[in-house]
Amino acid sequence: MDYFPIFLDIKKRPVLIVGGGEIAARKVALLQRAQPQITVVAPALCDTLAELLAQGEIAHRASEFSDDDLNGCALVVAATDDAVVNRAVYDAAESRNLPVNVVDCPELCRFIFPSIVDRTPVTVAVSTSGTSPVLARLLRAHLETMIPASYGRLANLLATFRDKAKARFPEMKARRHFWERILQGPATEMVFSGREEDATQLIQAALDGGESTADKLGEVALVGAGPGDPDLLTFRALRLMQQADVVLYDRLVSKEVLDLVRREADQIYVGKKRDYHSVRQEEINQTLADLAKQGKRVVRLKGGDPFIFGRGGEEIATLAAQGVPFQVVPGITAASGCASYAGIPLTHRDYAQSVRFVTGQLKDGTINLDWHSLAQPQQTIVIYMGLQGLPVICEQLIKHGAAASLPAALIQQGTTVHQQVLTGTLATLADIVAGQEVQAPTLLIVGEVVSLHDKLAWFKPITVD
Repeated sequence: MDYFPIFLDIKKRPVLIVGGGEIAARKVALLQRAQPQITVVAPALCDTLAELLAQGEIAHRASEFSDDDLNGCALVVAATDDAVVNRAVYDAAESRNLPVNVVDCPELCRFIFPSIVDRTPVTVAVSTSGTSPVLARLLRAHLETMIPASYGRLANLLATFRDKAKARFPEMKARRHFWERILQGPATEMVFSGREEDATQLIQAALDGGESTADKLGEVALVGAGPGDPDLLTFRALRLMQQADVVLYDRLVSKEVLDLVRREADQIYVGKKRDYHSVRQEEINQTLADLAKQGKRVVRLKGGDPFIFGRGGEEIATLAAQGVPFQVVPGITAASGCASYAGIPLTHRDYAQSVRFVTGQLKDGTINLDWHSLAQPQQTIVIYMGLQGLPVICEQLIKHGAAASLPAALIQQGTTVHQQVLTGTLATLADIVAGQEVQAPTLLIVGEVVSLHDKLAWFKPITVD
């Protein structure tokens, strides 16, 4: 171990920064998080430091460094572009056994600045002992995706129970087991999803020795899986997928997304195809409730966003009626995801000031939509599940006043390597699609914004066999 990792309390303590440039300013910004009293010694200050001085955030001594500047200091940083000055700062600090850092000079450092994941009061520091700061930053970025922002709130909540837990479990081993049970149970997820009051009650019940209903129950997470590209999952979605005991998914959830589910989790397919429902919606609703009542962590993966043509409201209504804990994790809906990957902005100052989301499912050969309002100019229409009814949709829009020349696009398996964008007009798109082997899921976009596709299309799917 080249450096011993340690966390210093420098709150309200004197810290000296030698140097007045932008590098010094970056170190000041980092140290400010710990609330020290910072003094900058430099003949002149850069604009950033000058602004901090004007705001009263730092003190400044406009002169060259002298040994007396170290009097009373808890920490020293040399950040000048003068090697002689930097060496002088280091030697002076060494003679007083003060922790000193000379920027970009590991051999003159008694401490180094780590890459920090800040979830105050939880702090994670990553260091490569000065050998590769870029690698440390990459590792920090990876940790950022794995550590929820709510860990700080969780730590603060646990702190309020620390004395109570110590009194209830005097032996350290018993106390450790108690906290492990709490942290691996539903209370943690309650905090992450904004239900701190419920978590407080659950922890208190556990301390009292009682067994609450919430402690016995599992939880259902209604998770938006996005339009297909796994990189579009939210951090929370990925975390819950990695913790799940059971995952229920439909046909709109891509294989690439399913591959990110915890390997030990049971996966249950409850998808629907046009004119064929493998599992009735009522059965899905009740299955979610039953699994949670068995104490399992259940994830219901839904393509796109659960609350946009995803029947998410129906599923959580059943859970709420039966007292089953649940949370909803929004996802990138097909409209925004597929349109973005196709280079079709849904709104544009010159073409569309509003967007309409509708579903285009056929029933008895017809589609029941407010065609007159959809045919209005200066708006974008996004039609889900409109592949089968495409000829009817185009015909009705033209019949109710939309121009036959109005641009339209059908996006197949948007955001994935199978994405294909077919463009035309209301008069021509149905015939264009009929001449192709189009595979669901698809999304139909109608409006002048489609004309921007050729210019703005940036996503180039990789051809796969």
